[in-house]
Amino acid sequence: MKKILVTMMALALTIGAQAQQDDGLDAMLAAMVAAKIHQDSIDTSSLVAVYDYECQTQDADGKAVTDKMKVCLQVGQHCTRSYPYRKYRKEREWAEGEERAGTDFLRLKKREYMEGYDFGSDEELPMFRAESFCFMPQVWTDYPEGKVTVRDAIPPTIYETQEERKPINWELSDDTLTVAGFLCKLATCQLHGRKWTALYSEDIPTSAGPWKLCGLPGLVLKAETERLRVGEQEGSGIDGIHRFTLTSLERIAAPIYYETNAITSKTTEEKLIKNRIKTFGNRLYPNNPTYYVTDNLSRIADIVSDTEGMMVNGIYVNNKAHVYQPLELE
Repeated sequence: MKKILVTMMALALTIGAQAQQDDGLDAMLAAMVAAKIHQDSIDTSSLVAVYDYECQTQDADGKAVTDKMKVCLQVGQHCTRSYPYRKYRKEREWAEGEERAGTDFLRLKKREYMEGYDFGSDEELPMFRAESFCFMPQVWTDYPEGKVTVRDAIPPTIYETQEERKPINWELSDDTLTVAGFLCKLATCQLHGRKWTALYSEDIPTSAGPWKLCGLPGLVLKAETERLRVGEQEGSGIDGIHRFTLTSLERIAAPIYYETNAITSKTTEEKLIKNRIKTFGNRLYPNNPTYYVTDNLSRIADIVSDTEGMMVNGIYVNNKAHVYQPLELE
């Protein structure tokens, strides 16, 4: 396992003797403590679905690129959790490792990984970078009951929203298509300013789907955006800027975790969407992803760096970003 990091604890110990001379040390240590993530098991999954997520955009030089990552959907009896597959896979490794060994070392490695001190293996580091380009939040549907909880970030700040779960007005069609071996029906909806076309299977009896795409009479197996924007006419065709495609589906009983930390900032869904568009939609963002941070990051956040970016409060930030394509326009 390749550990690409500056060991923050060792650094803190090294400069601890100079604490009275360094006004920024206390702030740095406070940021490290606040960034620690706490997890609570809130349900147990019966199904685990994995999707390929793709976003069509441009890099900082205007070249067309497709950003990709894997998204995991855990379906429980009471709630669902949609989040990066990397996190799900790591949580399973920790659980199985602790069951076999129960060692303090494994628990320490888990803390380091969650808090951004350990980027993991050579395979996982590209996943961190991909997630930075994709802007995919964690979404808990029906946690708490009847609500949707979202955990998202505008580094160095981690935000949480909690809103009443509002039914999505899906329009169902008799059109069918086979996806991953399942006969699917087609449905469309407008959600946060974008029109989505989804394929769902009634053979999989759950109303769940990736991200916030739920409420159909069967699991969502594929979904992509159409060209419809606010004020435009319908029927202008598929644009495919955003696309989810099911790649695997298993019956797995695993804990569904809710996570938070002391630096989580509570806000509303409306404010978060507007703030993300204003921040990431700025023309300065692709070439300077932290242009909006006026203070010295090391004074207000826990930072670990490598050659292509840095981990800020557990969130990877690439040195150069891609043009922001928001999932939500309103």
